[in-house]
Order: sequence, then structure tokens, then C-alpha cells
Amino acid sequence: MREEKIYRAGVYLRLSREDGGFAWSNSIQSQRELAVSFVHGRSDIRIVDFYVDDGYSGISFKRPGFCRLLEDVQAGLVDCIIVKDLSRFGRDYIEAGRLIQKTFPALNVRFIAITDHFDSLTAGYNEFSLVVPVKNFVNDSYCRDISGKVRSHQRVKREKGEFIGAFAVYGYCRDPQKKNRLVADDYAAFVVRDIFRWRLEGMSSTAIAKELNEYGILSPMEYKKIRGENYSTGFALREMGKWSAMAVRRILTNEIYLGTMVQGKTEKINYKLTACQKKPKEEWIRVAGTHEPLIAERDFRAVQELLLHGARAIKGQKKAHPFSGVLFCGDCGRPMVRRMGRRGKEETIYFMCSAKNAGRGCTRHRIAETELEAKVTQALKAKAGEELEALKGKAMGELEALKGKAEGALEADCERHRLLRREIERLCDAARECLNRKGGLYEDWKRGVISQEDLAAFSDFYEKRYQGIREAAERQGRLLKELMEKGEKDAPAGRRLLQREALSLAVERISVYEGGEVFVRFREEGSHYGG
Repeated sequence: MREEKIYRAGVYLRLSREDGGFAWSNSIQSQRELAVSFVHGRSDIRIVDFYVDDGYSGISFKRPGFCRLLEDVQAGLVDCIIVKDLSRFGRDYIEAGRLIQKTFPALNVRFIAITDHFDSLTAGYNEFSLVVPVKNFVNDSYCRDISGKVRSHQRVKREKGEFIGAFAVYGYCRDPQKKNRLVADDYAAFVVRDIFRWRLEGMSSTAIAKELNEYGILSPMEYKKIRGENYSTGFALREMGKWSAMAVRRILTNEIYLGTMVQGKTEKINYKLTACQKKPKEEWIRVAGTHEPLIAERDFRAVQELLLHGARAIKGQKKAHPFSGVLFCGDCGRPMVRRMGRRGKEETIYFMCSAKNAGRGCTRHRIAETELEAKVTQALKAKAGEELEALKGKAMGELEALKGKAEGALEADCERHRLLRREIERLCDAARECLNRKGGLYEDWKRGVISQEDLAAFSDFYEKRYQGIREAAERQGRLLKELMEKGEKDAPAGRRLLQREALSLAVERISVYEGGEVFVRFREEGSHYGG
């Protein structure tokens, strides 16, 4: 008598949001119970393992549980696959059909879809060639239809200015009362304003990133983690992330800080692929005035021009010279470059046309830095004189406004001190949490929850994270002390006319012509001063 074959079954369970989310009939537990009930009493099938993908779309077969199932099939550990129905197996009718009709038969693997009443061991020609393809096609069409509806709904929300991203951009957080609206994150907003101010003062993106790291300011990713947001998609044993020039530049070029919601920068190639492609800027969806701006539009535009023209720091200093990004040759329009000449022991700093410096035509247009400063200062004083004339007759009102502005600046300083103290406290809490988790690892190891290797790896991870957070707290403590000491020492002295930030905001372009003629174009009125 022929011995009955015993199939070693792998039960595949899958659930995703588009499949009904929390409907009981599709829940993982319900699928498991159905499979166990189906196998109960059958002498030819024995369940060897359950393979679960909870929260994965059926349109792609790159799912961890499914991949593990195929590996066990290839290894000969599983020769029967059981699913609740064909939609649990997958919603891509081409790939699902290939596996069921070609791959599994070639590997002598039995396939069972319980509620679709399909069993490859007993299925006839019509079931293989008609019923399975049609049902797989219906499942695929369902996924395509859902994808179209989701895209349409998301576009409507974007056009209304509602935020639909997974995480708020650095400097903002979701409104607790309205999740699709952004509100300023007080602490991070101060950091964003500092980044723009430093760029206006002539610091490069690299120098700004270095400054932030030196002060112990957490990078956007680490800041989200400290705030309790599940920012990373998986647990990674690595050191704390630092600020980079690219992260700084992303902030400096993001229109969201103007109060403008910009979304729809990328789109999925199609509903079957997770890969996205970038969309042209003219197709981005912009809605102005959706949230509080952190940066004035004048400051933002000035920064974009500085980024466009570039500004190298003076050798041995963090900042560029005051004229970087606004000084151009009056004839060819190329930027002027700063050079140093030496005659004996005497050094002379001057500017010249970058085209001539690179040997690409034009003429030198050489002008000494002291001469340029004198002429630009004269233009700025003349401009200030005009504005002063316009203010006559309401001087008292202006003085009161200035007084109020000074008091507001003082309040802002006090608010910053308070936010820094709060951030330091949060960092200290996070450091203590790392120590507590590290302390609990030994108990987990004793109970057999983790292996000896995991104990060593996680202990090292929490120790490094603790050290990184503690260092950040210490650095921010020093920053708080510096700010408080600076506030006590600073006198209400006027700003130098040629300070980099003031010059960037006031002046749009300085043109130098052959012979030393200098023309200054101001941003707002478009007026010119020459000398």
C-alpha cells in the first residue's frame, strides 16, 4: 500500500491598510485561526511555520515574511503554501500568476487559497487557466483603484494647504488641535533663524554645520528622536547623526519658512512601484499663508542670492568678506574676487574681476578694499540721510517704536534662554533613559530574551548614545552661559554700516567699473548711488 504524502505547510498571513485595516475578517489573528481550523483533522498537511507581513501592501512581493517563505521553499523546508485567499497572497496579477501557475508547480509545491476554494493538488484546467487569473486580475484592479483614490484625495488636501507629510519639517511641529496644520516649534525655530542669520553674515553652509555641532545642537533627525517621534523606519545601531552642509542648505532653500506650504515635489512612478521621481518645480503645489513664517521674505530672498553667487570664507575666519555675493564687475557682470598683494612688508587687500583673474577676457577693474568700503559707506550714509528726512515730523513715534523693538529683543533673549534650559532638561532625561535601558539589558539576557551578542551590541549602542546626548547637553549648557554673559556685556551700540548681515539685506548689487567708479543698487526702492 502506498504511503500517504505529508505536506509541510507554511501559512502566509498578510494585512495592509488598503485591505480594510482593522476589519476582523482580514486580521492576522483571524487568518491564523482560519488556517489552523482548515488543517485540523487533515492527515496529509502539517503546519511547520507561520509567515507574517503585517502592514505591507500586496502590490509588491518584496515583503520580509514572504521572502522568508520563498527561502524555506527553496531550501526544501516547505512544500505547501496556505493563504486565506488569493488577495492575501498578492495583488499583482502578473507576478501572482507566474508564481502559482509556473514557479510552484516546477518546485512541486502545493498551493491552497482557503476561501477561494482553490487547491493546486486537485484543481482542474479551468481553475488554473481561468479562475485564478481572473481573481488575480480583480485583486490587481482593486489596488489600482485604491491608489487612484488616495492620490486624488492627497492632491485635494495639498491644494487646500493641508500638511500631509509623515513628519513636520525642522522648525515646525503638527498642531495638536489640527494634525494637518503646522505650528512653530519654539526651540527649533530659534535654530532656523540662527542658520539664516549666520548665512547673511557670510558663513558658508559647512561653517554653519560645524558651528551647530560645536554648540551641541542636535541634527533634525536626532532632535525628532529626542522628542519621541519614530523618525527612523528601523532600529539602527549607529552613532548620533550630526549636522551636515547639505542639511543646512536644505533649510536655507526651503520656502516653508516663509509660511508657504510646498508639497508634491515627488510622485510614485506607478501604483506597483515604491520608487518615486522628482517633479519639475513648476508642478509643485504651493499655498501661501498656511502657517506662521519663521523668516522674513526679504531675508529669504537675500539668502537665495548669496547661495546662487557663493561666498567663500576669508582664510582663517568663519565668515566671508562683507561684499561677497553682492560685488560684481560693472562691465562683464562676473563676481569680483578678493586678493591680497604684498610690497615689501606692506599688505594690500583689493578686489578684481573674476573673469580677468581666470584669464577669460575683461579687464582687472581693480579697486582697493579701503577705497571700496569708503565709497559704499558714503552711499549707505546718503541712503540713511534720505530715510531720516522722510521720518521728520514723527520722530517721537519712531523713538517709541525703537524702544519697543529693543524691549522685544530683550524678551526674545529671555525666551531663548528659557527654551535652551528646557532643551537641556530634555537631553538630560534622554541620557537617563539610555542608562536605564542599558541597565535593563542584563536582566533581559538572564531571562533569555536576548543573546550574549545582542547584550554586547545593545550595551555599546546605548553607551555611545548616552555619551553623545550628554556631550550635547554640556555644549548647550556652555552656549546658554555664553548667551547670558553676552547679554550682560552688550551695550546698545549701533550696528556697523558694513556689517555683513546689514549689507546683505540693504544692498542688492554693487558694480565696479574700470577707473574705480562704484554704483550701489539698494533692494527695495531700486535706487542707485555712484561714486
